[in-house]
Amino acid sequence: MNGTIPLGQAPAVLGHEGAGIVEEVGDAVTNVAPGDHVIIAWSPPCGHCINCIGRKQPNLCSVMQFGAMAKPHFLRGGKEIGSMAGTGTFSEKMIITQEGVVKIDEDIPLDIASLIGCGVMTGVGASLNTAKITPGSSVVVFGAGGVGISAIQGARIAGAAEIVAVDTNPIKLDESKKFGATHSVLPDDLEGAKMEITGGEGFDFGMECIGHPETMRATWDATRRGGTTCIVGVGRMEELFSLSAFEIFYAEKVLIGSYYGGTDIRTDFHKLLRLWKYGKLDLEGMISRRLKLDEINPALEALRAGDVVRQVIEF
Repeated sequence: MNGTIPLGQAPAVLGHEGAGIVEEVGDAVTNVAPGDHVIIAWSPPCGHCINCIGRKQPNLCSVMQFGAMAKPHFLRGGKEIGSMAGTGTFSEKMIITQEGVVKIDEDIPLDIASLIGCGVMTGVGASLNTAKITPGSSVVVFGAGGVGISAIQGARIAGAAEIVAVDTNPIKLDESKKFGATHSVLPDDLEGAKMEITGGEGFDFGMECIGHPETMRATWDATRRGGTTCIVGVGRMEELFSLSAFEIFYAEKVLIGSYYGGTDIRTDFHKLLRLWKYGKLDLEGMISRRLKLDEINPALEALRAGDVVRQVIEF
């Protein structure tokens, strides 16, 4: 909506997370059938390219994303209408490729399943798959929104000893402790927490879940020498953040981006649902509000204001 991620075609049906029930399938579809419950995947792997097979990085597959997923998925008055990331989940019905759905058990509530499609998978996956947080480590997470809370939960699942949430919203800081943060601080108080927990050395892992150059730099600065800084938030194409040539050498830190949490949707969606099933991943607690589609504008305002963790549209 604000231009951070290029949309390609406007007008468009927004929304890129969701879960639902298959109504019809084309003749060539083999992986799902009418009546199946599925999670929508906005960046699905094709299953055949070098990223999917040779490099084993299916989250980086672009065959579907710039192919079938990029085509208009809606019609209105005979005019083709685009969709966000080839999905368009702010709609009662949608058409998507078979690669873009993952079948799940029918006893999993669809509101719970809908969270898995991006935000939760991105945050948890960034902690487990990309940063590879280790047991007993110290972690700082910038941003306690939906993705940040998921990264916090991923760090907790990974066995981190200290998890510090950093946000400008005191309400979000209080929420973060429900999901595994051991400490929660405003940005001005981070140095004190770093001194208390690490003796001023810096955290083993820094997770940036906001997408601003300033917070990317702050996450790097909060990470210790030899540690890992993981950029999870999506920044704008024209924005830059800089590091000096000397500090790259001297700090020997790992700076890594995380696209879709390093995820293989075909297996990782099910892993997260098993973690939820056995009480190790709190998804119900992340849903601050359930709403109908005609409440979407107030819901987006609440999102901008930081008043919620996640909101779910129920059709």
